[in-house]
Amino acid sequence: MYLDQAKKQEIFGQYGKSNTDTGSAESQIALFSYRISHLTEHLKQNRKDYTTARALTQLVGKRRALLNYLYDRDINRYRAIIKALGLRK
Repeated sequence: MYLDQAKKQEIFGQYGKSNTDTGSAESQIALFSYRISHLTEHLKQNRKDYTTARALTQLVGKRRALLNYLYDRDINRYRAIIKALGLRK
């Protein structure tokens, strides 16, 4: 599987407060970004996989909602995660 427990802990440790910090907005955004990049690569090879395309659209929407939440609550944390992940607004 492309996303095992060790990889999740690495993402949470890098972007969250600790390896077990699964609830913060930054760690969730980082996890969604990793999954989005994986699904994007899959769809480049499998253009007609409509189920995966729908899942990708839903993930992008969830990430956007979390980014909007962070933007409203704490603009400095929002700017930091955007810069760290290399996302564009």
